[in-house]
Amino acid sequence: MNPTLREQFERLTLRLAELDQILADAQVVADLGRWRRLAREQSEVQEVVERWRRYRQRESDLAAAREMQAGESDAEMAALAAEEVAAAEAELTQLDAELQTALLPKDPDDARNAFLEIRAGTGGDESALFAGDLARMYLRYCERQGWRTEVLSDSPAELGGYKELVVRIEGAGVYGQLRFESGGHRVQRVPATESQGRIHTSTCTVAVLAEPDATEAITLDPSELRIDTFRASGAGGQHINKTDSAIRITHLPTGLVAECQDDRSQHRNKAKAMAVLQARLRERERSERTAREAATRKSLVGSGERSDRIRTYNFPQGRLTDHRINLTLYKLAQVMDGDLGDVVAALHAARVAEQLAQLESGTP
Repeated sequence: MNPTLREQFERLTLRLAELDQILADAQVVADLGRWRRLAREQSEVQEVVERWRRYRQRESDLAAAREMQAGESDAEMAALAAEEVAAAEAELTQLDAELQTALLPKDPDDARNAFLEIRAGTGGDESALFAGDLARMYLRYCERQGWRTEVLSDSPAELGGYKELVVRIEGAGVYGQLRFESGGHRVQRVPATESQGRIHTSTCTVAVLAEPDATEAITLDPSELRIDTFRASGAGGQHINKTDSAIRITHLPTGLVAECQDDRSQHRNKAKAMAVLQARLRERERSERTAREAATRKSLVGSGERSDRIRTYNFPQGRLTDHRINLTLYKLAQVMDGDLGDVVAALHAARVAEQLAQLESGTP
């Protein structure tokens, strides 16, 4: 194992002893919030330290078994030593991988719910239709995961699909699973409106935003907000919205806008729109921070910003290509039906591989 990694595990061992002492302090126990944070850290560190201790024990076992194997004249004992060498080497390989993964930085936002935003880009009506296809793909994927979805606002296009759609997704680890979907999505296909069978290229942008915790929400100055009410659009019928219950909130300093029209209650719509605005402001801060931190190197998977063309959906060839990790899958029909598992797994595996490479090289 890399000496740098060994030093980190030894530091964690010292940190565990320190946490044990701190948590025994009566003053810390009296401060419930602080105690919970430290207890959570203790639990995480203890799990890593226990693996590290097991790793060192197996290293010792391996050295002893090799020594026995080299100096043993009895065939039966030599065979037993060889078995122990093989077993220790196999376990050390597994522990090494687990320990390195345990050191990877964890994003606390990964466990959060998320807002999914889809916007039509270049391509006119075909772009809006593609936005509708992406919405169906993600909603099907959420259904497969057992997540709850709620459309907060939508702007349907004349020929179908959406000019814009905002969905709240609630479930375990939603943001962590979908965070790498942010970016430009390109489609290549023959539009339904194309009479000569020519392939067109259209684009949409997708943004996945972590839903902020109420205790960590950004404080907004009411004087910097413009709140407009309007009548929600709908298909009509007995429940058509006859009052101005839809809400649009504009953050004047940044120009960011959030709206919600799914509820008949103006109060609830305002609360939901405010949550979306909070998430957008938080994502703006995150993107600016990431851009500064990544000024000297480009992330393998991406920072979650709305970068150009992260993925291409080629319908004539039934091919999906994710350009960030050079992933190509010839199962486009299944993917568009919500089978995103292979894509999500590949993106996360690439990110882990990049983080491990940085960890071994000592790159921050």
